Amino acid sequence: MNPDWFTFLANYNAHIESDRVQHFGHPATELAHIATDPALIDLSHLGLIRISGEDVQNFLQGQLSCDVRLIDSGTASYGGYCTPKGRLLSSFLIWQDALGKDYLMQLPIELTNTMIKRLRLFVLRAKVTLQDDSNNSVRIGIAGRNARALLQDSFPDSSIPSRPLAVVPIPDGQLICHSTDRFEIMISPAKASALWEHLSKQAYCAGAVCWDWLEINEGIPTIQTITQEQFIPQMINLDIIGGISFKKGCYPGQEIVARTQYLGKLKRRMYRAHIDSSSSVVAAGDNLFSADTQDQACGMIVNAAPSPGGGFDVLSVIQSSSVETNLIHWKTPSGPQLAILPLPYTVPHD
Repeated sequence: MNPDWFTFLANYNAHIESDRVQHFGHPATELAHIATDPALIDLSHLGLIRISGEDVQNFLQGQLSCDVRLIDSGTASYGGYCTPKGRLLSSFLIWQDALGKDYLMQLPIELTNTMIKRLRLFVLRAKVTLQDDSNNSVRIGIAGRNARALLQDSFPDSSIPSRPLAVVPIPDGQLICHSTDRFEIMISPAKASALWEHLSKQAYCAGAVCWDWLEINEGIPTIQTITQEQFIPQMINLDIIGGISFKKGCYPGQEIVARTQYLGKLKRRMYRAHIDSSSSVVAAGDNLFSADTQDQACGMIVNAAPSPGGGFDVLSVIQSSSVETNLIHWKTPSGPQLAILPLPYTVPHD
């Protein structure tokens, strides 16, 4: 938590709970415009771990599912961290700082300390240090129509990228392209207020739930505390979005992940869907049911966010056979039905 930054945001009518900006006074309106108008979103609900040291690349290469050798100060990558049984403890975005020395790992702030403690168990004699870097920078999301043009106007001497997961330096920070109309600014706290004031003249302020919805819309999963150890990486499509390397050496869970890939025995995949629920909140960890599994759950909600049109949009890991042959229901066998939506990438039929 950065109290000075939150005090600044409060002056813009930010409603803050548990290090998360819920909204800026008009949650329904903010969400309704997220797919079109440019939005400015505080990302303090995401933690940041700085991993550094002489042996940092080799250390991370032996711990993470992605190929760390392909990550630099100009390219980010999704990735996962697994138990020895191949179950995900975390998913994340990782890149190098502007100097190309340290690695920065972004994940839900609720998992930051446990991830640091877990990784430290395996440092042993390696020259590697891990620290919570969440408050040493301010991260701001900007998304929607004209987002790229607004950034070019704000950083005229920087080349604003259009390639997903491209990272470029900006004065006092870095800029990450998540997709064509969605970017993340990482900037020093000293410069953050002036930048927000400048951008807010042309973009409306929106709560963190809008960022959640954009991630769901693009099929980008996030492991939370409640879903730890529920999925192997391929179940949440990490292999499709570049978060798994099958050419690198060993890491925790690698044998299970590789066996699943090459034997083709993956029975569950992640799907995007809509749930028409107005009276109850859909949340990560909720079970899903279908007729072919009767009282046994056929899937689980990975991420959920209110939809601009009402109800909830979700990412859900579901038994593929249930999706193909049966209606999927939320929470109970007779609960609200899921409407399966397309993802922006192709999910293979394993």
